Amino acid sequence: MKSNSAERTDSCWQKTPVANLVRHVQSGNYYARIRVRGKLIWKSLKTDRISVAKLRLSDFHKTERQRAASQTAVVRGVMTFGDALAVFKQRLQNDPDAKPKTKEYYHWRTCALLKSWPGLEAKDVSKITSTECRDWAAINAAKTSSSSHNHTVSLLRKVFAIAMESGARYDNPALAAQRTKVRTKKQIMLPEFGQFEKLVAEVGRPVNGFAKPASDLVQFLAFSGMRIGEAKFVTWADCDFKRGEIIVRGNPETGLKARTVGEFRRIPMIPDMRKLLERMRAERPDEKPDTPVMRVWECQKSIDRASKILGVKRITHHDLRHLFATRCIESGVDIPTVSKWLGHKDGGALAIKTYGHLRNEHSQQMAKKVRFSGDLESDNAKSSTDANSKPVSESQTQATQSQPMEAEVDASVGY
Repeated sequence: MKSNSAERTDSCWQKTPVANLVRHVQSGNYYARIRVRGKLIWKSLKTDRISVAKLRLSDFHKTERQRAASQTAVVRGVMTFGDALAVFKQRLQNDPDAKPKTKEYYHWRTCALLKSWPGLEAKDVSKITSTECRDWAAINAAKTSSSSHNHTVSLLRKVFAIAMESGARYDNPALAAQRTKVRTKKQIMLPEFGQFEKLVAEVGRPVNGFAKPASDLVQFLAFSGMRIGEAKFVTWADCDFKRGEIIVRGNPETGLKARTVGEFRRIPMIPDMRKLLERMRAERPDEKPDTPVMRVWECQKSIDRASKILGVKRITHHDLRHLFATRCIESGVDIPTVSKWLGHKDGGALAIKTYGHLRNEHSQQMAKKVRFSGDLESDNAKSSTDANSKPVSESQTQATQSQPMEAEVDASVGY
């Protein structure tokens, strides 16, 4: 009976030309079958294509070898910080939810950590003390920005957490490495109403073949509030002229920031945006729906040149996103709505903190409405006396009653 059962079990699997790779006959899926440190490990590769299975087999084999090496090092008591860091890197690479930008950023944080702490990689992870971590943090915080330092501290803590998980040590000395408060961000000097039009005109001045597309990109970013990485993936099919909306999808492979692939958001076409898109579509009527709207993906040098010629403060692509939000807030759009257009998920908290600033021109206009003296009462009394001294006809009364309604309509249209 045992022999027959074994035969039936073996018949379920089919050998392949690739070592350590077998195929399940009924499902057609491929499985990894490797032996590490005398232990036989099976793993479904979740594919029925041998080309994909070979790639996944290689990654799985490498991961298991590294894990076994780390465990052996722990048993011998010689696990280094570099060993724990290698496990962290491998986990990050295998994380399906981690986007390429995140993986790239952690790579740079790792390089910064090892550069700021010479010899850390070769240190025995069990012998690194809290005092060493605290001293390193004090020096590193003084040399780097607050955000970079805090992210590096987070990386250090995660690596020590892996060492604790592996049994190499019982505590996390990186908890003694203090984070720093986020320092005040640079003051953003946004262009005034007249300055922006002059900037667009200067960027579009025909000094080269990319001047006009660069000018279009500046306006597109300012009229939509999109990130530069989102704007380049907008196609004509995403521009719904009938509903007056633009669908923002982001990178087809990684999706929008802080969202999964396939999620999208809608932003309205403000009048300036509609005018811009209609003009561009009229100039390029033969382009297919899947053609990108933007013909250039960045124009920072053009903006720098125009800013220098006009003698205005230099701005970046992302500053145009600030400009859109500021104009919306100044025009009376409520914070939650602006936050939704920008793609924030916090209901407006970040928008209030980041985009709630007002430009000098608008601030001066609002300041004129603030009164501490009795001039406002005397002005009201004077206007009331003037109104009572003049006879009012029936037709004037009807006209006066209709004026507030007309003003209200005009105000709503302006917003």
